[in-house]
Amino acid sequence: MQPDLLPGHCAASVLHNLRSTPPLVHCMTNDVVQGFTANVLLAIGAAPAMVIEPEEAAQFAPIASALLINIGTLTADSSRAMLAAIHAANQSSTPWVLDPVAVGALAFRTRFAHELLALKPAAIRGNASEILALAGEHSAGRGVDSADDALSALPAALKLAQLTGAVVAVTGEEDYVTDGENAWSVAGGGVLMTRVVGTGCALSAVVAACCSLPGTRLDNVAAACQFMKFAGEQAIAVSRGPGSFVPAFLDALYGLNAEALA
Repeated sequence: MQPDLLPGHCAASVLHNLRSTPPLVHCMTNDVVQGFTANVLLAIGAAPAMVIEPEEAAQFAPIASALLINIGTLTADSSRAMLAAIHAANQSSTPWVLDPVAVGALAFRTRFAHELLALKPAAIRGNASEILALAGEHSAGRGVDSADDALSALPAALKLAQLTGAVVAVTGEEDYVTDGENAWSVAGGGVLMTRVVGTGCALSAVVAACCSLPGTRLDNVAAACQFMKFAGEQAIAVSRGPGSFVPAFLDALYGLNAEALA
């Protein structure tokens, strides 16, 4: 299966919806990327909140437009807070997104991620190795780094989407997004995006923001991937390396417009 490229007008429409009613994203994300994730959401037109205390997380999840669960620096305490937030989100029909960082490489997070699948995420965003492992297939991942090709993980993504009802995005040199029946591919970006911490984690936060929007969730998640790829490509063109890439990337997200995407 070779999915078609996401049409530019789809991404343009999703961007319009995002900026018309900026979503508030409750980010339960890893310690390494909190600041970058918040800045990415602000740059693209959403609003971030990092609420991690279990009691507060359960109170805040229904207030937010969407919830992100990123298990990059998972602990026993944070896992309890995440479960509390997810249950509260499900009770209030708040969509939540799973970023299964390093699943398959480590036992505790792998067990926890599989437990979360039964709680009906709206979307799952991971690299090829993470998606393969989450689908119960062999992967060659090394921690947060994928040693598998995104296209080779598309069958696992289809299987995972059918199993959970989630839209699954498997990201890499080219991204593939599926709801278990249909799929889009998203091109763009570049290697420099992998030379700074947090682009994938921040993408998952943008996916969460887009899951809260009206329209088809498959298109919304694919559009989130397109926003990041498009901005990454623009930033790379004016960057000398990782240090100059980050501010250029935030500027490119801030300057995204429907005309350019279309």
